[in-house]
Amino acid sequence: MTSQNPQSFRLGEDTLTSVRLVQLAQSPGPQLSVSAETWQRLQGFRQSVDEVLNSQRTVYGINTGFGFLSDVAIKLEDLAQLQLNLVRSHACGVGEPASDELVRGLLIIRSHSFLLGHSGVRKEVLQQILRFLEHDILPVVPCQGSVGASGDLAPLAHLALGLLGEGDVRWQGATWPAADVLAKLGIAPLKLAPKEGLSLINGTQFMTTIAAFAVEEAKSAARSADIAAGLSLDAVRGTLRAYDPRIHAVRPQVGQSLVASNMRKLFQADDSIMHSHVNCGKVQDPYSFRCVPQVHGASRDAIEYASKIVDIELSSVTDNPLVFADGDIISGGNFHGQPIALAMDFLAIAVAELGSISERRIEKITNPHQSGLPAFATRNSGLNSGFMIPHVVAAALVSESKVLCHPASVDSIPTSADKEDHVSMGPIAARKARSVLANVRNILAIEFLAATQGLDLLAPLQPSSTLALVVNEVRRLAPVMETDRSLHKEIKAVSAWIQEDGPTRALAEGQVIIT
Repeated sequence: MTSQNPQSFRLGEDTLTSVRLVQLAQSPGPQLSVSAETWQRLQGFRQSVDEVLNSQRTVYGINTGFGFLSDVAIKLEDLAQLQLNLVRSHACGVGEPASDELVRGLLIIRSHSFLLGHSGVRKEVLQQILRFLEHDILPVVPCQGSVGASGDLAPLAHLALGLLGEGDVRWQGATWPAADVLAKLGIAPLKLAPKEGLSLINGTQFMTTIAAFAVEEAKSAARSADIAAGLSLDAVRGTLRAYDPRIHAVRPQVGQSLVASNMRKLFQADDSIMHSHVNCGKVQDPYSFRCVPQVHGASRDAIEYASKIVDIELSSVTDNPLVFADGDIISGGNFHGQPIALAMDFLAIAVAELGSISERRIEKITNPHQSGLPAFATRNSGLNSGFMIPHVVAAALVSESKVLCHPASVDSIPTSADKEDHVSMGPIAARKARSVLANVRNILAIEFLAATQGLDLLAPLQPSSTLALVVNEVRRLAPVMETDRSLHKEIKAVSAWIQEDGPTRALAEGQVIIT
């Protein structure tokens, strides 16, 4: 494997970003490598741990209990059992298991963090993680049970349990006892040495993996929201005046200017719908159209902030205690998930706003007094209900997202006999953000369908050749609605298309780049 291969990644050396992690985690067998220099660095940090053991000094995390029990010294002959007990006792998460791609991402970030060296684990731990990645053995990791402060203890303990040949794993599309899969493949269960159980369960890797997926999904949702807004603007025969670059130059917010530029790209000279009302005297559109750059743009800026925080965390060492090159082993608090918790709460709010303003545009399309289209964007209104209830669905999703946007990060509950007296709730924030994203993709799917229906009703007038690229893709997934039918499957299909960044790719094929 070489660094020139765009799919390869050098663990412990290359910069891990949300883009890179998601790429690597989406398919089995990600191409990963470890250089001789990185292995050597790992060995050097482990040597510091071994020196503590040989000196019989008492150091937290190496030969003591944990949390409230950190003052309890553990005998040398009991240290291996201590590490095993730690993993077993902490593997008590609940809820739905994390998806295969999340667990794959978790194994990648876990190995990358360890190979930065400061965790002080042995080479054998990394070799076991890499075997799991090579064979796509994915421990079953329940999603609930972490407060995100002393690390993601419960989910990371489930991940570690699989490495030890205990618990369940996903392999070849089915769930198996880990011991059975390791026996089939001739892989020995990992035997833990001092500190390694603690290192395996400490850290922010679970919440950060979820956050990386959330950030990338948010980026594609934001691009799709711009495109949906363009379709809707044409469907209600709105004006482009609000996207004049001079307006945005005097308020140079980065996201705002970017979105205004995207909106201008969607309309070309051959847009007969836009030309049909050029002299209609319409001066202003409702805010849901006129303020697209300001609203979408602010969400873009928030997504960019979250992306930067997540990228920093992806190449950080967040377990405890940490080992340093001078031999010092220091107990600190890098496992506290507050940076991710705040960023994910902010991300959820930012994405929810994309859904909120999209719902308003759907309402304008279905409201004949606003759009000039037949009521509920259907022929024979009354006999047909058209987009009456899809709009209701969008409204319900917006309301649900508002509830989900209550910040998790402000809701600390002390744990571990009040030793861990302020916690982040970062995993909850990250999971909520992805729930909001799922809602917003469905809202945008409804907008794409309603706006495309509105454009059909304006025939023989036609949108620009740029917008037509998107219309054609929507119509591939959902034919024109001449009479009422269930749109359930079509909303689902368009939502999946948005998740795959389909609208952006459709325009890119026509050499129109939406950023």
